[in-house]
Amino acid sequence: MSYLYRRMTILEREVILRQRRERGYPLHAPPHPFRMAGEYLITAANFEHAPVMDTPERLTEFEARLLESMDSVEADVSGWVILPNHYHLLVDVSSLDLVSAVLKQLHGATSREWNLEDGLDGQRRVWYKFEDRMIRDTRHFYRALNYIHYNPVKHGYVSDPFEWPWSSVDSYKESYGRQWLRENWITYPPRDFGKGWDD
Repeated sequence: MSYLYRRMTILEREVILRQRRERGYPLHAPPHPFRMAGEYLITAANFEHAPVMDTPERLTEFEARLLESMDSVEADVSGWVILPNHYHLLVDVSSLDLVSAVLKQLHGATSREWNLEDGLDGQRRVWYKFEDRMIRDTRHFYRALNYIHYNPVKHGYVSDPFEWPWSSVDSYKESYGRQWLRENWITYPPRDFGKGWDD
């Protein structure tokens, strides 16, 4: 992310930029190497990880709007978590371009609304560009899902994933039961999945 880049030495920056050029990636934005239909883990953060979604009302509203926006492009949402400064979304899409367009619109609308609510119109950048990772197989899918559900614990908001209401964990508990979730956790532990993505 851009704030990590600003903390690097000049030599570290040169190495990163050279690697990105060699891979054909944008120099200062997350790459989106896969655009086709498939399952993706989408991650977006408030700019510099500022906790802009820091109230229950804002978390609830954003969760609803995010899920509605995925419905509008007929994306099949498998999992999600909304935290005060970022979110993760596990979604099966026909085109990443459609998701990109609705996220751009959602991020733009919420930026404007929240800046007006907070008396910071035009003075605060709210979102950084989203990142995506294409899901490779069943193991990757369930590790991503477990990572999503454990994220509120990882970041210290709660001690138990079931205590965080802005997540798909309760939907899985209702549909499959707590034992199913526990068995999936043992079979597909997230371990260091996502290391460095949302620090």
